[in-house]
Amino acid sequence: MTRTYRIAPSLLSADFARLGEEVRAVIDAGADMVHVDVMDNHYVPNLTVGPLVCAAIRSHASVPIDVHLMVKPVDRIVPDFAAAGASFISFHPEASEHIDRTIGVIHEHGCRAGLVFNPATPLDWLMHTIDKLDLVLIMSVNPGFGGQKFIPHALDKLRAARKLIDVASARTGREILLEIDGGVKIDNIGEVAAAGADTFVAGSAIFGAADYRATITAMRAALAEAGGPA
Repeated sequence: MTRTYRIAPSLLSADFARLGEEVRAVIDAGADMVHVDVMDNHYVPNLTVGPLVCAAIRSHASVPIDVHLMVKPVDRIVPDFAAAGASFISFHPEASEHIDRTIGVIHEHGCRAGLVFNPATPLDWLMHTIDKLDLVLIMSVNPGFGGQKFIPHALDKLRAARKLIDVASARTGREILLEIDGGVKIDNIGEVAAAGADTFVAGSAIFGAADYRATITAMRAALAEAGGPA
C-alpha cells in the first residue's frame, strides 16, 4: 500500500536563540510539520517549553504544529496549547487519569488527538481508544532528552500498531497517522518506514546538520525507496 510520508523536525534540537528563524528554515527545507516537545520536569526529567513558545512560533509556521505533551497532569494545559496554535496534541496514557476524557478535551478545543507509547508501554490502550485517535506516536527512545539512539524493539511495536491502525481505518474511513520519535536518521528512516511509520520526528539528525534541505531531501529519497511518495 502506498503511503504519504511526513517529516516533522523536532524543535528540541533547534537553536532556541533564533527559534522563529529555525522554524522558517526547516519549513523552507521541506518539513511537513514541526514537532514541539513539551516536558515538565515531573513526568520526564527535563524542562522545555510551554504554550507561550508555541504561540511565538505560530506566525513562523506555515505547516501544522505537532505538540507532544510529556506532562502530568494533561487536561489543564491542553486548552492553552490549542489556543497557542497546536494542530496535533499528543499525550502519554500514564500521564492521564482518564484517557478518554483527555482525548475528548483535545478534540473539543479543535485539535487532533494522539496517544504516545513509551518503549515499555504496551499497545493495549489502543483497544479502547483507536477509533477516537488521529495519531499514534511510538517512542523509539525513552522520553526526556534529544540525541538518543534508536531502540530496535520499536520496529516490532510499529508493525503491531500498523496492523491495528489499518484495521481501524478500513472500518471507519478515518485517517490515523503512525508517528515515530527518537533516533530517526537518514540511514534508518527507510527501515522505520518499512515497519509501518508514516510520520517521522527527527531532531538532531536535521538541526545538527549543516544543510537542512540536503538532510530532508536525503530522508525523502530513503523513504521513496521504502515504497511511498516522499
